[in-house]
Amino acid sequence: MTHSAAPATENPTSYISHHLENWSLPAHDGGFWTFHLDTLVFGWLCAGLLMFIAWRIGKNLDADNPRGMQNFLEAFVEFVQTQVKDMFAGTNPLIGPLAFTVFVWIFLMNAMDLMPVDLLPKLASFIGVDYLKVVPTTDLSTTFGLSLSVFILILYYNIKNKGLAGYFGLFLTHPFQANNIVAKILLMPANILMTTIEELSKPVSMSLRLFGNMFAGELIFMLIALLPWWIQFIPGGIWAIFHILVISLQAFIFMLLTIAYLSVAHQDEAH
Repeated sequence: MTHSAAPATENPTSYISHHLENWSLPAHDGGFWTFHLDTLVFGWLCAGLLMFIAWRIGKNLDADNPRGMQNFLEAFVEFVQTQVKDMFAGTNPLIGPLAFTVFVWIFLMNAMDLMPVDLLPKLASFIGVDYLKVVPTTDLSTTFGLSLSVFILILYYNIKNKGLAGYFGLFLTHPFQANNIVAKILLMPANILMTTIEELSKPVSMSLRLFGNMFAGELIFMLIALLPWWIQFIPGGIWAIFHILVISLQAFIFMLLTIAYLSVAHQDEAH
C-alpha cells in the first residue's frame, strides 16, 4: 500500500528508480552473477512462513474436531484437488502438492506488494541498505526461476512418458502433418521451428505474465505514493483492495498453467 507519512517527492523519476533498484551483491553490478539479496531474502521468508504454517497445522491436526486454520487449509486443499482432477490427465502423486505449493508460495510473495511502499526500504536504510525491493515476483529472476523449474518437470515427464525418441519425434511431425514421406520430410523444418517455439513459450509466457502484472501493480502503488499523504489513503485503499484480487488471480493462473502443461506431458500415460 502507499500510506507514506512524507509529502510527495519533488523528483518522481528518482523516487521510482530508487524503489525499482534491487539490493544486490555485488552492488550495482548488473551482470549475470549478480545476486538480488532482497529477492532471495523475502522469497525464502515467504517459503519459511509456508513451511512453518504447514508444520504447525500438521502438528495439531484433529480429524474429529477440525477448526480454525485447519478448516481453511482443508477447504483449500480440496479446492486444489478439484482443479487437479478436472485438468490433469494420468496419475501422479506429485501434482497435487506441487500445485498447492506453487499457489500458496506465489500468493505470499505477491502479497508483499500490500506492504507500505516506503516502510521496509526506510527501515533497511537504518542498517545501511540503500536499495530494497520487497516483492520477489517483481523480479524476473524469481518468475523465470519458477517457470524454468516447472519447465524442467515438463521435459522430464515428457521424456519419461513418451520416451526420448517419442518426445523429440513430436518436433518432426507436429503441428503440420502429412500422409506421404516426401511431404513429411519437407515439413520437418517448419515443424521443428514451430514446436520449439511452442515449447519455449511455456516458461516465457508463465514468467512474463506473473512479472508483468506484479510489476505494474507495484508501479501503481509508487505513483500513488507520489501524491500528498492526505490524498493517498483513498486511491491507495481502493487499489489495495483490487490488488488482492490481482495477486490471488496471478497465483491461481500460474498454478493452472503448471497443472495443464504437466497434464500434456502425461497424455501418453493417460492413454
